[in-house]
Amino acid sequence: MDTLTARLKNFMPILAMPALLIAVEIGALLLTLPVQVSGIVAFQDPTSMENPLIFIGILLVFTAFLLVLIKYNLKKVIGAVITIALFLTFVYIFAAIVFAAMGETSVAMTEWWEAVLPAVVVYSTTAQTLITTGIVLILSVLATVLLYKYPEWYVIDGLGILLGAGVAAIFGASLDILPVCLLLVLLAVYDAISVYKTKHMLTLAEGVIDQKTPILFVIPKRKDYSFIKEGIGKLTDGGERSAFIIGMGDMIMPAILVVSANVFVHGTKYFGLINLPAIGAIIGSIAGLIVLLHFVMSGKPQAGLPPLNGGTIIGFLIGLALISFA
Repeated sequence: MDTLTARLKNFMPILAMPALLIAVEIGALLLTLPVQVSGIVAFQDPTSMENPLIFIGILLVFTAFLLVLIKYNLKKVIGAVITIALFLTFVYIFAAIVFAAMGETSVAMTEWWEAVLPAVVVYSTTAQTLITTGIVLILSVLATVLLYKYPEWYVIDGLGILLGAGVAAIFGASLDILPVCLLLVLLAVYDAISVYKTKHMLTLAEGVIDQKTPILFVIPKRKDYSFIKEGIGKLTDGGERSAFIIGMGDMIMPAILVVSANVFVHGTKYFGLINLPAIGAIIGSIAGLIVLLHFVMSGKPQAGLPPLNGGTIIGFLIGLALISFA
């Protein structure tokens, strides 16, 4: 009976994970148009098969850098690096939203610094553009400060949905189908190796969680739970954790294919928003998440991307095949 009670106790919070995934994917679809209108892109050539390799290369370098910082217990440096990364991400997302709303568009990237800040921010020259850029920077600062000054679970999850949706919209609108599928396959393999073989992803997760760094979705097990006061407990101590966590990357990667399918595959848009391949990708990602959650219930850390990315790709292919019957 105790085991059944514990399972039921864990089951209800787990239901929130599919809701978060759907929120990120729908949010990414809604942000796609502002991203396209404002001209903010991650890659200039969406069809290039080099793009996924560049993405993986940057990921490996950044991961190695964080692991070195964790090894030498440089907590303040880790916090600063992640804070800057979050701020710049918010800048891109708010730039897409605000500049699109104000009718401003980006110019083509020609200088190296435009890989760090959107060109619409770099080239703020007119009065309207300067005002709009100011709004973008203020919103980005406020969101970043809120995450670090009050990292309660609902703040992290709320802004996490915005972060996840914005990143997915930018990359999904910047990568054609084949590069996205290659990226998802490579990341799934990397995730499996880093969790089950080298286990360095667990070390990275521990380092991030110890500082309560707001780059994970947090799902509490109790109504009175506080991430600020309690954290979630250790991943490796075998004890009862106060909350479930899932990486933002686990939510973002499936959403990238959802957006890419909706942008680069031509077909009927249902509800004026989404086509069949994108619908298939969403359903496939949920199926993959259900498979993942089955293993998560064992209490051991799991690599999320193999089932999530695999389910998303399969769902996309089924949706693509159904176009001919629609």
